Amino acid sequence: MPAPSPEKNKLGLWTSTSLVVGNMIGAGVFLMPAAMASFGSIGLLGWVFSAIGSYFLAKVFSNLSKLLPHATGGPYAYTRSGLGDFAGFLVAWGYYLAVSCANAAITISFVSALSTFFPVLASSAVTAIATGLCTIWLLTYINTRGVVTGGKVQLITTILKITPLVLVAIGGLFFIQVKNFTPFNGSGTSVYAALTATATMTMFAFIGIESATVPAGSVADPEKTIPRATLLGLLIATLVYVLSSFSVMGIIPAASLQRSVTPFADAAVVIYGSSARYWVSAGIAIAAFGSLNGWTLLQGQMPFAIANDKLFPAAFARQNKKGVPYVGILVSSVMVSLFMSMNYTKGLVEQFKFLLLLSLLSILIPYLLSAAAYLIIRVKQKQVNGLTGAVTLAILAFGYALWTIAGTGKEAVYYGFLLLMGGIPFYVWLAYKKNSEAE
Repeated sequence: MPAPSPEKNKLGLWTSTSLVVGNMIGAGVFLMPAAMASFGSIGLLGWVFSAIGSYFLAKVFSNLSKLLPHATGGPYAYTRSGLGDFAGFLVAWGYYLAVSCANAAITISFVSALSTFFPVLASSAVTAIATGLCTIWLLTYINTRGVVTGGKVQLITTILKITPLVLVAIGGLFFIQVKNFTPFNGSGTSVYAALTATATMTMFAFIGIESATVPAGSVADPEKTIPRATLLGLLIATLVYVLSSFSVMGIIPAASLQRSVTPFADAAVVIYGSSARYWVSAGIAIAAFGSLNGWTLLQGQMPFAIANDKLFPAAFARQNKKGVPYVGILVSSVMVSLFMSMNYTKGLVEQFKFLLLLSLLSILIPYLLSAAAYLIIRVKQKQVNGLTGAVTLAILAFGYALWTIAGTGKEAVYYGFLLLMGGIPFYVWLAYKKNSEAE
């Protein structure tokens, strides 16, 4: 294994923060105001509720990164340290496959956003697939050039993607009409039911909060950088989400907002004129591109960590001259390419949607198990100071993660469980091989 990289070849505070923000803020958030319009302004409370729950998780990940500062793999490393090899393997297995499916969806969002400027992408499946493949493999190349190279791209795209959101959030404050915030609860159900529904929808915008913990071995001064980046990333994303949604809902009447397929673009037109529609569309494309870059960067780290523990094929532990675990990135990019192409193939669209549903639980399980492992790791390290606060935090984070999983629906839970169980035969074979080599 190559010697540890010098600090200049590692991710700093702002690149780590951009990894958190960039992975959380994807193209989907640009559609969120329209998706929640039917509920009324109670949707804003949904954002706040999700932010509070995500804070508990962010705090757990921050504290875990202090307890295990050099643990590459984030949720996998924490789960394995606290709950053992098998639980750690399930987290890594599910996470790796799930993010591959998610990256395919992000690629499709990117191509869709580009169709505003290049209409052929909406009418030609071949052109759309070719564009998607070029994007996937361009970012694959960038991220095999070194973690700092990928981090720089992430920082730039994160700044570019949040710019239109911030412009709408701030500029929209001068165009808000209070009447557009009524009714408060237009769902036709109780306040509790509406709040639960909106919080369930918005919670997906906070997936990726763990991003700074995954490449811990490539982060400078990780025991300080990762906690700061995680909490700072959450703060930035929350402010962008809440303020921009507030402005969009205040500018566009709920009845019109429900029918909008480009809510942020529609709001920007009111604020800045007709040309604003194009730079908001560009922002959506950049959001998808940046999110894809961030998740691609992480795709080599998880299998690298588990391969070093001999719970995954040894090939995934290989690094190139830049110190990048390239095998995991390459294998993932192949899967992303296949999954993305499925969406443009008639007859395979439903299978692609099934894969997304299958992967949903696998992204959320690491949060649940990391919260559970937090207390165990503290006890193992004999850290008894502040134990009451740690127990409270772990319970709140675990409860929120469990509630989040329940909110995904029974289909996601059922198929996600099948995906995780599908890794058991692979684990048994790897464990047997590991034990044979040890003897």
